[in-house]
Amino acid sequence: MSKDLLFEIGLEEVPARFMRAAIEQLQDRVVKWLDASRVAYGEVNAYATPRRLAVLIKDVAEKQEDVEEEVKGPSRKIALDDSGNWSKAALGFARSQGVEPDQFTFKELSGVEYIYATKSSKGVETSSVIGQGLLAILHAMTFPKFMRWASYDFKFVRPIRWIVALLGSDVIELEVAGVKSGNVTRGHRFLGEEAVISDPASYVEVLRSEHVIADIKEREHMIVSQIQALAAEKKWDIAIKEDLLEEVLFLVETPTVLFGTFESSFLNIPQEVLITSMREHQRYFPVLDNDGQLLPYFVTVRNGGSDSLDVIAKGNEKVLRARLSDAKFFYEEDQKLEIKDALSKLESIVFQEELGTVGDKVRRIRKIADGLASKLQVPADVAEAVSRSADICKFDLVTLMVGEFPELQGVMGEDYARKAGEKEEVAKAVFEHYQPRFAGDQSPASLVGAIVSAADKMDTIVGCFSINIIPTGSQDPYALRRQAAGIVQILLDHNLPLTLSEVFGVALQVHAQMNLLKRADEEVRKDLQDFFGLRVKKLLSETVRYDVVDAVISSGFDDISAVVPKGEALMAAVQTGDAFKTTVESFNRVGNLAAKASNASVHSELFTEEGERQLHEAWSKTNEEYRQVLSQHAAAEALAIASAWKEAITIFFDSVMVMAEDEAVRANRLALLAAIDRDLKAFADFSKLVW
Repeated sequence: MSKDLLFEIGLEEVPARFMRAAIEQLQDRVVKWLDASRVAYGEVNAYATPRRLAVLIKDVAEKQEDVEEEVKGPSRKIALDDSGNWSKAALGFARSQGVEPDQFTFKELSGVEYIYATKSSKGVETSSVIGQGLLAILHAMTFPKFMRWASYDFKFVRPIRWIVALLGSDVIELEVAGVKSGNVTRGHRFLGEEAVISDPASYVEVLRSEHVIADIKEREHMIVSQIQALAAEKKWDIAIKEDLLEEVLFLVETPTVLFGTFESSFLNIPQEVLITSMREHQRYFPVLDNDGQLLPYFVTVRNGGSDSLDVIAKGNEKVLRARLSDAKFFYEEDQKLEIKDALSKLESIVFQEELGTVGDKVRRIRKIADGLASKLQVPADVAEAVSRSADICKFDLVTLMVGEFPELQGVMGEDYARKAGEKEEVAKAVFEHYQPRFAGDQSPASLVGAIVSAADKMDTIVGCFSINIIPTGSQDPYALRRQAAGIVQILLDHNLPLTLSEVFGVALQVHAQMNLLKRADEEVRKDLQDFFGLRVKKLLSETVRYDVVDAVISSGFDDISAVVPKGEALMAAVQTGDAFKTTVESFNRVGNLAAKASNASVHSELFTEEGERQLHEAWSKTNEEYRQVLSQHAAAEALAIASAWKEAITIFFDSVMVMAEDEAVRANRLALLAAIDRDLKAFADFSKLVW
């Protein structure tokens, strides 16, 4: 027999950003408790609204499963004394397992006999243990922030107002913070009332009758479908941003979409400002035309029905008008601030205690950007734009608009720089130097933006590494992993002819000149190499197999632009199967013996066998071309050239005794293999491939 289980925690409104993790945690803890308690169950469903977290599990067994467990004890040699009696070790084992020694059995394991005790445990009624289990789950829940209320020591994400705990139609008795469990839930705060849950299966429909849509996916579908219907009716493009949708989803229990308007005069403000203000302050969805231009409308989601929507819209319009008026004031005031005055204010903003102010950082960015531009040998006009962009890249940090909306840094900088008369490529680079801002974001489109972005990110990384702020575990307060990944992405997307060592070198030199290096250059360089190696590995692992990643990385990753093509080419070859497997086996035979070679060069006059002459000829004919195409990042072509050596390698090993008695002949054969192996290792360490 089985019954459905319902566990609902009724709360004061929980912050939307906590909800997804909270309901997933509750579901996970309940399921794990059932598993650990040997209670069988069926389908698991989780429900959440701003005022409740609930788990409904079908077909929960009424009784725990019986279990019979065999536990291994000491070996026979230890368990029995010289007289054949049970030793103290055996008797102690019996007591610890709650069995009598005469219940022991002997079994052989890896040639040694051990005693085993068989423990039987009868399952008890689920109803007798589940109350304590649910109570333990409540006490174990964790949240980003907790609250205590009244005089209770108990803490939770928000005060608990009711608890529904049912196994079938029976109430599971438990109490926490003065709240006793029952079968009464609460509907919508304003539209619904208390309602009795007669059995768990009726939970969703009972709440629906009280104006609560408990199912998360159903509520999301209602929001999206209503927005899409409105967009189709009005011929609008309503931008549904995923994180905003997620937040709105957990702000409402009965979603109803409506729209409002705002004065078109506000459209003179950059639309990024208006959209940010609507999204961040009011949780509104912006409305765009078919060309992606903002229209003077907004869409919001009401927590309630469709009554008096015009009144609700007017109230939202009034609030938004005040928000946009603030934004307009900030925008107009910011334009009165000259860039040179903004830059002087950066001198009073601390970037990092040991690394100085933001003004200090800007000066380092300028020097690093100039150094990178010099290594890239960019034209004079590009170098000039790089210098100016680096000089002013952070000026908008002191503006009122960025102070109100930090996520608009760069966006406002570009707009204000353009209005201040800066060149278009400079204004654009002020925005682009923050890119990529997150995983999946695009790189700077312009070369100027790419150079300044790499300089900014490299300055932060080198500065932190030099004072021993290195990410460990989940700790990464300066987002160094993201910034390193950004540099890798920029080098790849722009195919910049810069090695990581060169980028490190420029930044380290600037920090050394400013007396900021608190550790030896070599130490910092090694840590940087290891750190970026992990970022390159992560990048490769998104498209190729782990062993292919290891093989390619082992040949070096300093030239990032060469690594990705090699990974892709090797992955494609590996997927051909046995044909390439035999090629790799021949490469590995070369590598195994090459390890025994000295650094001697190859002398063709010492060849005594036709097989070694053929191998030398096959390799020497194409190894220069191989090196050339490899340097041009034509990895697939290079691998094809190397694979063509396989036949000569096979003939060599079939017909030539490498370890000849003549020392000179032996050394020459090993030198030939070592030369070929060096070429192969320039592509990858093929021994790391797993078949």
